[in-house]
Amino acid sequence: MTGVLVLVVLALAFPWGAALVARRLALVLPPREACWSLTGAAVLLAGGTIAALVGLFHVPFLASLERVPLPRVLEVWPAAVPCACAAGAVMIVQLVLLLRRWARHRSLLKRAWRTAGAGTGDGDLLVIPAADVDAFALPGYRGRPGRVVVTSGMVRALKAGEREVLLAHERAHLAGRHHLLSMVVDLATVVHPALRGLRASLAFHLERWADEGAAAVVGDRRLAAAAIARAALAGSSRSRGGAYPLLSAVSGPVPRRVEALLLPAPTAPRGRARRAGAVALAGTVVVAAVAALGLAYGLHEYVEYAAGRLIGAR
Repeated sequence: MTGVLVLVVLALAFPWGAALVARRLALVLPPREACWSLTGAAVLLAGGTIAALVGLFHVPFLASLERVPLPRVLEVWPAAVPCACAAGAVMIVQLVLLLRRWARHRSLLKRAWRTAGAGTGDGDLLVIPAADVDAFALPGYRGRPGRVVVTSGMVRALKAGEREVLLAHERAHLAGRHHLLSMVVDLATVVHPALRGLRASLAFHLERWADEGAAAVVGDRRLAAAAIARAALAGSSRSRGGAYPLLSAVSGPVPRRVEALLLPAPTAPRGRARRAGAVALAGTVVVAAVAALGLAYGLHEYVEYAAGRLIGAR
């Protein structure tokens, strides 16, 4: 069973290195592609972790299907039952944490909509009378379409052109359904601690995606940079934005975002950089797939081996 244990360890340890590769790859991609790559990596790595735990948990069950008595299983692999119990316990904890995280998200969204009820506006814009300088994209809820929520304090803090940038930024969040990508990665972090780094990286690239959308709408990258900087400087320290499901122009590493807006619009990598990114992403997928398939095959072979020893003993 040494081989199976190696595969289990690989499946559970692999996300630490793969998450680092995904973050590095995102840095050389345009914001949109970076966000999808990070989300895909989070789903893949979380799925591989769950598959490894499910495989371990089902070892005694697989043995029973082969009519292998539990004592015989323990002779071949004494740690089978403890590992299965540990995997089951971890999955229960994961499920509880997932439900709690989901409930917290829904609660935050409900409170945000309750706050937005005091706002007035036209179309998708709601202006809340408040001294706080705040703005965020509010996803749809219970049949209500998404809204851009801005406090009166934020409206007063920005000039007309800068307000246009801010609204375009938040509308880009809504149009791209960025809250769904953020939700997926945020929930994936419950499955494996290595994925927490992907959450921060995704938050930055989601803001960059919206920044580029806003710059394209106003047609002036310097104006977009100035608006983001001014909104962040004036923003309230108690801002509700910046995390799923509320995404705000004043969140994230603003200096890096402003610096990127002062540069030409990003393009997809070419040549050697493109090939290196493709190889890194493909390698991540291949290793994860091989580990999952190898684990499944190893567990099957283990049960077959135990059944063969039982028949030989008879």
